[in-house]
Amino acid sequence: MTKAPDGLNLPPGLSSQRLGVLTELAARNDADHGEDLLGLVLSGSVGRGLATERSDLDVYVVLTDQGMGERKTTRSPDLDEIPVPLSQLEEVPPFGSGGWWFRWSFAWAPILLDRTQGRLSSALHRLATVTPDEAATILVEHDRLDGWLNHAYRSLKSDRDGRELERRLDAAESVPWLLDVIFSLAGRVRPYHKYLPWELREHPVPEWDARELLSLLQATLDGDPAAIRATFKRVESLCAIFDDERPVPVLTPIIEGWGDELQILRQ
Repeated sequence: MTKAPDGLNLPPGLSSQRLGVLTELAARNDADHGEDLLGLVLSGSVGRGLATERSDLDVYVVLTDQGMGERKTTRSPDLDEIPVPLSQLEEVPPFGSGGWWFRWSFAWAPILLDRTQGRLSSALHRLATVTPDEAATILVEHDRLDGWLNHAYRSLKSDRDGRELERRLDAAESVPWLLDVIFSLAGRVRPYHKYLPWELREHPVPEWDARELLSLLQATLDGDPAAIRATFKRVESLCAIFDDERPVPVLTPIIEGWGDELQILRQ
């Protein structure tokens, strides 16, 4: 019988087959790496309670730099085993970099094993969160706020001029920009679309009711001008709150810079 290493904490509700795979993985890595094994993190659908029969296990094997050696990710129908050094997890890839999209992999992901006296937990929390300065960079320097305003504005202009297809296309294109705005203002990395409804329900974004926001997003994808205007009103208010907590406002000037053009969003 496979002996699990001390400190292994498996989440409840897993099938016996998945429990067996995780126990074997933990025991094997403990035997192979010893003190170089620093932790195990369960990501993906299984880690968030959204697994289906077709879901595999996504496990990050956290190692020391020395323990990494030549190890690479291995994949099978049941298990993706992803070795990663703790030093890499303690780095914070900026928005727009190749590592940015991996950051959400660690949001709400249960730690199965931690031999770092809290360093691993702190690293994962930092990767999944956005500081106020980081949010300002995303929204201002990377133009996510202005980009969303631009698509929303163009959609409403097309609606005014009777261009239905163009209205819907710009409205749909505005949604990724909008999600970056909403989650950056909330101090969080935007989730992958697959997990968006789950996160909004299980980990609500401040100032947004999950059902209301999902309804607004769906209506925006359908090109509904009322949804775009309702969303703008809420975002404008949240931008003002964000700026109130900074020494110099950075978001309200972007909105005000549109001048009278934004009256079409305020109708």
